[in-house]
Amino acid sequence: MAEYRGNTDYDGRSRFAIVVSAYNQAVTGRLLQGAVDRLREADVPDERIDVVWAPGAWELPLLVDRLARQSRYASIIALGCVIRGETTHDRHINRQVSLALGELALRYQLPIPFGLLTCQNMEQALQRAGGTAGNKGAECAEVALQLVDLLGRLPDEA
Repeated sequence: MAEYRGNTDYDGRSRFAIVVSAYNQAVTGRLLQGAVDRLREADVPDERIDVVWAPGAWELPLLVDRLARQSRYASIIALGCVIRGETTHDRHINRQVSLALGELALRYQLPIPFGLLTCQNMEQALQRAGGTAGNKGAECAEVALQLVDLLGRLPDEA
């Protein structure tokens, strides 16, 4: 029986991108800081981390796709925050962005940790961006490190 599990040791050569929504920047800025801090804790140098600002969450898949096509990154972390309003607008954005990012990960065989907060209100969002519920950006960076390592350990396709 073979068992595979990724760890968070930085390999010294992988490059990471973080695509972050500028909309709700009071939240997304904290997510970004959490992701960058976690990558730095793993000894990823700043010159191996690229940050791309999207206007909003809707634009995340387009920018992730553009970066993924470059085959430059070991992982692209997607961060954003959509807060429920008075209409169903948030549901449409959340659903489409979620599906698109999942499809991109499969198409490019690339870790794209999902850091899109889908919250009922600003209080919930802030709790997930460094409050009592942790920092989803840091969690996504952790996932990125683990998946980069794990994908490197898995046997090649037959």
